[in-house]
Order: sequence, then C-alpha cells, then structure tokens
Amino acid sequence: MNQLKKIYCRVFQTAFKIALPFLPYRKPEIVGSVKALPEIIRKNNCDNVLVITDTGIRKLGLTKRLEKALAAGGITFTIYDQTVANPTTANVAEALEIYQSGGCNAIIGFGGGSSMDCAKAVAVCAAKPGKSLEKMKGILKVHTKLPLIIAIPTTAGTGSETTLAAVITDAETRHKYAINDFPLIPRYAVLDPKVTLSLPPHITATTGMDALTHAVEAFIGNSTTYGTRKDALMAVRLIFENLDTAYADGNNIEARRNMLKASFYAGCAFTKSYVGYVHAVAHSLGGEYNVPHGLANAVLLPFVLEAYGSSIHAKLRKLAVEAGISDKGSSDEYAAKNFIQAVKDMKKRFGIGDTIREIREEDISKLSHYADKEANPLYPVPVLMNAKELEQFYYLLMEN
Repeated sequence: MNQLKKIYCRVFQTAFKIALPFLPYRKPEIVGSVKALPEIIRKNNCDNVLVITDTGIRKLGLTKRLEKALAAGGITFTIYDQTVANPTTANVAEALEIYQSGGCNAIIGFGGGSSMDCAKAVAVCAAKPGKSLEKMKGILKVHTKLPLIIAIPTTAGTGSETTLAAVITDAETRHKYAINDFPLIPRYAVLDPKVTLSLPPHITATTGMDALTHAVEAFIGNSTTYGTRKDALMAVRLIFENLDTAYADGNNIEARRNMLKASFYAGCAFTKSYVGYVHAVAHSLGGEYNVPHGLANAVLLPFVLEAYGSSIHAKLRKLAVEAGISDKGSSDEYAAKNFIQAVKDMKKRFGIGDTIREIREEDISKLSHYADKEANPLYPVPVLMNAKELEQFYYLLMEN
C-alpha cells in the first residue's frame, strides 16, 4: 500500500477511535430462554411477529420451542424459512413482503448469522421503504428507529445478536456488502443453549472458530478499548475451554451455554473494535462462491495471523496466556507462535482444511479488490495491505 493511502487509513481509523466513547453503542439485553419472549414482545407493544430462519433449522425442529412459546403467550407469528447462507437481497425482499402483508410489528432472527442478518435488513427496509439496501451499505446511513428486533442464535459463532451490522449479498451481482448503523443492534439476544443442542459437529466447529476469529481480530486491531479487550479475552478463554467439548458432545448443555456466551462477548468486542482482513477476504469468498462464513474464517485465520508477523506478537501472547496455551513468562514471539499453532491444531481436530476448493485464479483480482474496498480504510488492522497484497491469501487457499 502506498504511503498516502496508509496515512489516510490511519487518520480515518484514529478519528473513529477517538469518537468511540461518544457513539451510541449498546449491548442487547440478554434473555435466557425463548419462553420469556411473549411477555417481552407485549412489553414492547407488539403482538405480530415475523420469524426469519432457514429451511435446515426448520427441518431440524429447532423452531418448535419458540413456536410453542409464542402460541401459548398469545403472540401471532409467521415464519419465513427460505434464508440462504450469505443472505441475498432476494431473501430480504421475500421476507419484507410477508412482514408488510401480514401486518407484522416485530422481527425475530432465529438461526445463524445469515438469519439474523436477513432479519436486520428486513427491519431496515420496513423502516425505510423508499431506500434500497445498496444505498445504505457502509456506515451510519440508516439513522432511523427500526421495528423491534430479537435475535436467537442457534449457532455459537456469528455474534450477530450483538452487532450493528447486516451483511447482505446482491442476488444479481453476488457482491457482498455490510450495512452498519446503531439501530441494527438487536434489542434482545436470547442465549438459550437448548436451541443449539441439535447443531452438527462440523457446524459447531466452524461457527465456534468464527467466534474465535471475531475475538482475535478485535483484540489485535488498533481500535481497542478496555471493555473490548476484556470481552475478547473472555471469549477466547471460553472457546478454548468449551469448543472441543461442544464438538465431541453436542448435548453438553454447559459447554453449549458457554459457547453462546463466548460468541456474545466476541460480538461485543468486534462491534466496537472491528475485525480485519480475515473477514474481508472471507466475505468476498462468501459473496462469490457462497462459502459458509465461519468455514472461510476458520481456514483463513492462521494464514493472516502469520502474515501480520511480529506486529501482533505481544497481543497474541496475552491471548495465549488467557487460553492456557503459554505461561506469563513466555516471550512474545514464542507465545504468539504457540497461539497460531493452537489454532492450526484446532482446525485439524475439527477436520477443517487449509484450502477453499471453489477459488478460481481468474477471480482473484476481483475478489481482492472487494476485500480491499471493505477493509480499507475502516478496519484498524495491525498491518495495512492493498488489493494486490491481499491476493496472497487467495493463492494460499487454492488447491494445488
């Protein structure tokens, strides 16, 4: 990256860091069970809910406890279950039509990040019917009150239940972009471990490593606060203590509960401190090839950490100590390498490889420009890279 662009990026990021204490960030109110929702919905003067989820979750029967609770509480509801991985503008349009025609006044995002992102985007469109999602991509372009949004994560990874972002893929161009504004932060986050018990081991692993990526990228960036560092450390510790158990024994409710907490804390950390190039590259892969976001993050994470080099060794040492990988007396370099190796070992235990087979060499230039546009100047990464420099990660991920 040329020097002028580097200066511009760092000035932009510094301005946002200075503004952090004055921005209206908030954490969603945590709810422990779906059974508490009817009272909460009525308290917010709502009585007709659109539940946004996906077909897989519906087939697994994960929505049944929610449906039963809403029905018993006298809450009218409709379910849209066609959300796809990396939700599209077509999904949003379909769900919005149901919301409007059904006279709904609240939205529940039930599932992984895709369902929650779709729910947020529908809320945005409902509140601003005259403006396209494309025109609201980027930062602080919504600035209006949204319908009540409740997030119920069924995976412990995306952190979407805490964030001010909705990531949407254009159904025609396959370009993936984020809408970021404070009204998108859900009012309530339901951390109910029982809805995660049926999650298959592979998805448990990739979404857990998604949460790890959130925490790590937030922690190693240049826009951290005392609060985000604390949240990121908590998330990393909980993930290293519980993800293997949740992967091996999906019915371990304590491990599931702790992973939901880890995802929440990681989400709180990156909502304020942002992510980095792992996410920018992963988003481009999700948009172009529909690669699941958690999987892309898991595959990429150690490669990007290695590319940052010594600039992050001191911070990775703190993460390694928190995770129980290294002791406090270890050198920065030794502990950092231990942490990266622990991530690689985690991938191996979970059967997560080092390649993304969908990548085509002729797409790399376009994809790296998407990643560059997303990340720069917004993400306060430890080492700045331009589109050409980001190409290295796509080549690393290609199958030989």
